[in-house]
Amino acid sequence: MGGGTTRVGDPSGKDESRKLLSVEQINLNKESIRKIFERFLKFDDAPNDALMLDNADWLAGLNYIEFLRDVGRHFSVNRMLTMDSVKMRLDREHELSFIEFNYMCLQAYDFVEVNRRYGAVLQMGGSDQWGNIVTGLDLGRRMGSPQLYALTSPLLTTSSGAKMGKTAAGAVWLNADMLSPYDYWQYWRNTEDADVIRFLKLFTFLQIEEITRLSRLQGAEINEAKKTLATEATALIHGRDAAEKAEETARTTFEQGTLSLTLPTITIESSEITAGLGVLNAFVKAGLVASTGEARRQIKSGGLRINDEIITDERRIINEKDFTDSGIAKLSLGKKKHLLLQLK
Repeated sequence: MGGGTTRVGDPSGKDESRKLLSVEQINLNKESIRKIFERFLKFDDAPNDALMLDNADWLAGLNYIEFLRDVGRHFSVNRMLTMDSVKMRLDREHELSFIEFNYMCLQAYDFVEVNRRYGAVLQMGGSDQWGNIVTGLDLGRRMGSPQLYALTSPLLTTSSGAKMGKTAAGAVWLNADMLSPYDYWQYWRNTEDADVIRFLKLFTFLQIEEITRLSRLQGAEINEAKKTLATEATALIHGRDAAEKAEETARTTFEQGTLSLTLPTITIESSEITAGLGVLNAFVKAGLVASTGEARRQIKSGGLRINDEIITDERRIINEKDFTDSGIAKLSLGKKKHLLLQLK
């Protein structure tokens, strides 16, 4: 866990400085990450159990003078300036802070320290981390830990070149409190045709014979493969029950055209409706759009609906007539993004 390095921020792949997080937020993030990994790994004291370490344990207490003398002297600024994470910023004349420039030193030292304490010899990561990781190998050789190794994998992209895990609405989170199982299911359901079979091989445990069968589907039939991918990928993270519930919600909403109460829901005070809640602010509040400007653009293209009715007037006010007797209204962005408003 990067409880120490996160306080600095990795500049890799970024045009601008990352927002520095508070220690409290970092600790909350660590707890969330641990809960995700606990679904797949056992963290205990048995010989084959996993260890979850926090580099804040050895980085937070470093003496700056001693670190410069004992570790910093092994780094060549000339070489650091050639690293992609640094070179990209400088070539584009974007600011690179001193604290970010130090990140690769901390990550390199982190690898050496984990090797010394726990005997780890292999560091794995995405290909964007190659420079940071091999810097750790070089530091290990200079500091008496010569047998260290690196293994990186390409960053996952779609066939159109988009980075996996990102959408127009933001990151695709693995924890349900940040992204509901239904929205996670929808992310996979919306996979591009050209990527479905590759993702079935990467993100599911389906037998290869079943994947081969799905690969033969053509035209509209490929939707069966997309639904299978969505359900299997969601089951892996959120469990089989949540995955099947998400699939049923989608079927009820899209195929039957009815209102499914298992859609993501947010509550809203009745007083807000009485006071007059504008449609632009309603969609921002619901998280379906990022800003009122985006809401206006969606209205112009016919992309926003209330209870399946297309919104044409950006000045429209949501009122009590928009809600069912049980106090529910459905907001939609396009054909596949839906959310319920529940009056409180």
